[in-house]
Amino acid sequence: MFALYWYKSIALTILFGWVLYMSQGSIAVGGMEKAEQDRLRLYVVFNNVPYKAGLKTSWGFSCLIEGLDKTVLFDTGGNGDILFSNMQRLGLDVEAVGAVVLSHIHGDHTGGLGAFLARNPDVTVYMPESFPASFQQELIHLGAAIETVSGPRQLLDSVHSTGEMGSTIKEQALIVDTPRGLIVVTGCAHPNVAEMAEQAKTYLGKSIYLLMGGFHLGSRSDAEIRAIIKRLKALGVKKVAPSHCTGDKAIALFREAWGDDFVEGSLGAIIELPQ
Repeated sequence: MFALYWYKSIALTILFGWVLYMSQGSIAVGGMEKAEQDRLRLYVVFNNVPYKAGLKTSWGFSCLIEGLDKTVLFDTGGNGDILFSNMQRLGLDVEAVGAVVLSHIHGDHTGGLGAFLARNPDVTVYMPESFPASFQQELIHLGAAIETVSGPRQLLDSVHSTGEMGSTIKEQALIVDTPRGLIVVTGCAHPNVAEMAEQAKTYLGKSIYLLMGGFHLGSRSDAEIRAIIKRLKALGVKKVAPSHCTGDKAIALFREAWGDDFVEGSLGAIIELPQ
């Protein structure tokens, strides 16, 4: 009898530890009242800024979004092996992805794409129109369908693009339209994160609930960063989750400015929103 009780206690302890481990890095945004299947989940699967233990950091960015009509991978980071390793650790299936959206041409956002398509070519890849023709042809050769994006447009149900923005470095941001407002995900925000946020808000005529990704402020002065923060506040951005190329100083200033509405968005973060 004692032995049976002891074995049950050990089993419950292991189970509790596993649940705790799997939930580490998960951030619920806006309450948990909806059923599991109705939640929108954003997983940060590639990033140079660590958050959840046990994952491999590397310079770059990638975010996987579940809960849409298709699972979307936004950017692929700079290395396919690291991308796959992190996805596996987070319990994510490479073959479940139905669409890939690329923010811009830089290798730390596209470097994992070839390895990804070798394992899952049955996807549509949405990229800025300015991507080289040779890059596009290579994706077709690997079996993917491609669509180029110039101006703001819908990509999938509830999923939109800001359109190609910027001059020297052309970039698009991903927009997810939710009942709580827009989720805007930037790769590096080379064209200016406030400009991209304003474009998203103006295009769909809705407020921004969450702005996340790389904000490209690592080399900016305190005054420049505070000016961006002031502008985003004026746009009514409710929550922010900066990482990647935002820079430690800028991340700290965003954390200070948003307080309880600052959301962790670095490697391994899981952001959940009821639909």
